[in-house]
Amino acid sequence: MPWGVGVIGAGPGVSALHLPTLARVRDRFEVVHVSDAGSGRARQLAESLGASHSHGVVDLLADPRVEVVAICSPPEEHAAQIRAAVEAGVRAILCEKPLATTAEDAEASVRACREAGVGLLVGTNHLFDPAWGRATHHLIARRARVQTVSITVALPPNGRYHALVTEFEQARGSHPRLDHDDPEVAGAIVRRLMIGLGIHDLPIVRDLAPDFDRILYARPVAPIGYAVGFVSSGVLVQMNAVMLGGGADALWRIAVGTDADELEVEFRPAFTHDGSALVRVRSPGGRTVEYPREPSDGYVAEWEALSALIDGVQAVEYDALLEDAVYAVAVADAAGAAAREGMLS
Repeated sequence: MPWGVGVIGAGPGVSALHLPTLARVRDRFEVVHVSDAGSGRARQLAESLGASHSHGVVDLLADPRVEVVAICSPPEEHAAQIRAAVEAGVRAILCEKPLATTAEDAEASVRACREAGVGLLVGTNHLFDPAWGRATHHLIARRARVQTVSITVALPPNGRYHALVTEFEQARGSHPRLDHDDPEVAGAIVRRLMIGLGIHDLPIVRDLAPDFDRILYARPVAPIGYAVGFVSSGVLVQMNAVMLGGGADALWRIAVGTDADELEVEFRPAFTHDGSALVRVRSPGGRTVEYPREPSDGYVAEWEALSALIDGVQAVEYDALLEDAVYAVAVADAAGAAAREGMLS
């Protein structure tokens, strides 16, 4: 029998990403309950699946059929919902990134799961993409020393991130706007986007350069985006992201410069289910090798990994999950502070 899944959240990411992904692993997982925060969207999604629906998390966590919880709510709610799921006695949790927005919440959430023996996995789909496994294998095989990491993201507008960065202004009682000349706004925008968007790739950066050292620069980019540079384990890391209403197709690319060659990983647009990222290796002599894409993607791989945790085939990497979260929060905090201070200097 497949494991019963309760999905907390009913936004576009759930309808376009998580439900189609779960349909591809229906032999192991079955959605039995969907909840929203009061929008009413859970009912429509649940009825299409023959599942139950509710508002909030109380009814979902009290549903005896819910053995696995997928947390797909806003980032600020993740930590509390993880702990509530643990208290309810679920078997395993897949939490969308980030695990938490503060180091303290991350530590408390991981500790709760560890003490209760609850399986925990964070949905960092880029890290689970088969292409990233190929890329790391290449780096290990070449014994290459990583010197630079450059992440370039260009995306169409996304309401989730617009809400994320305008929330700060709304809290101050003003009309939603993005005043990049206001130091507090600049710092808040950069921190929120790093913990909400940059979090896709910060665990990959930590894999390559695990010891965060210092921020070099950080600033918001209009209309919604950031430019952040920092040093980690002696490696120069540059992360640039922007959301534009027009222009070229979406781009999400990681370039890793080593003392041997340059490795490039180009991820598929968000919410697509058409295979893995593309991996290219460029040699100093100008030769380029392009590896074929895999038919599977990181979204499916996440749920396959969770299945392995539940079955006891793989151990839960509690320490790694916590270290990823703490690293991301440290970078986001430092970037936000640098953006704020830069506007004051």
